[in-house]
Amino acid sequence: MLTGATGFLGSAIAQVLAARGHPVRALVREGTPRAVLEGVPGLACIPGDLTDPPSVARAMEGCGAAIHCAADYRIWVPDPERMLAVNVEGTRAVMWAALALGLGRVVHVSSVATLKPRADGGPATEADAARPDQAIGPYKRSKTEAERLVEAMVAAEGLPAVIVNPSTPIGPRDGRPTPTGRVILEAARGRMPAYVDTGLNLVHVEDCAAGCVAALTAGAVGERHILGGQDVPLGLLLAHIAGMFGRRPPVRLPRAPLWPLALGAEAVARVTGREPMLTRDGLRMAGSRMYFSSAKAERVLDHRARPWQAAVEDAIAWFRSAGMLA
Repeated sequence: MLTGATGFLGSAIAQVLAARGHPVRALVREGTPRAVLEGVPGLACIPGDLTDPPSVARAMEGCGAAIHCAADYRIWVPDPERMLAVNVEGTRAVMWAALALGLGRVVHVSSVATLKPRADGGPATEADAARPDQAIGPYKRSKTEAERLVEAMVAAEGLPAVIVNPSTPIGPRDGRPTPTGRVILEAARGRMPAYVDTGLNLVHVEDCAAGCVAALTAGAVGERHILGGQDVPLGLLLAHIAGMFGRRPPVRLPRAPLWPLALGAEAVARVTGREPMLTRDGLRMAGSRMYFSSAKAERVLDHRARPWQAAVEDAIAWFRSAGMLA
């Protein structure tokens, strides 16, 4: 069973599973668009909702393994409690159903959001675990709580769960888009004239998906495995995109003057319901370079990542084909 199949990373996982001959049941909420799953062989969409544990268990009956990829991935949300219900309680529902039904393996798709960036700017590893109270914003806090829940069930209940921690996936089928996909899209549109200096780890979504599937048969139960690519300064990413379109690179701005603008952007978002580009949590995160090492996943899961520039180009090509660059 696969949760989150209609999402960005989840749809890539569905493609990898199908290519390797795995029949898949996708847990899909009623009314959720399924265009990204069209043509995926061996896939059946089963109605259900992470916030409805009985529907999760019904979808999982008869499965030998599960990949739990579904999550509410936003930097800013008007209702953090709803995010906690999906990311934490939804994870609890999946893990308890897997345990009750005796599944042989569960892959919990967590995030590097559960890790603490290194103070020296170097790449963090699986050993740099954060506590929920150290996480910035509701998304990071909810993902950290969910990961600690899985670890506790492994230790206390014998849950056969392997944890994978994607860094920042980018690439095709980012229809919503994700926060980083939105940055790439706006930069491609020429709407990112300035940026705050930070850094992130970019990985092609299809390489990340392959690592998630590899964890079905490899990886250590109860342990984290970072699925990343290359560490990239944000300024370099934006300059690369500007160069693709023959534009000047954006200028670097200090963080301090942006705090009032972030507060105002959040106030507007509460009225419009549209996620703001600039947020206070985003500025807090930008204070650290979010760099990570995938050495363990490369060794244990045979994880490999293509150059980040190829992932950016694939993302922009998909945005163009989807009519989002018009």
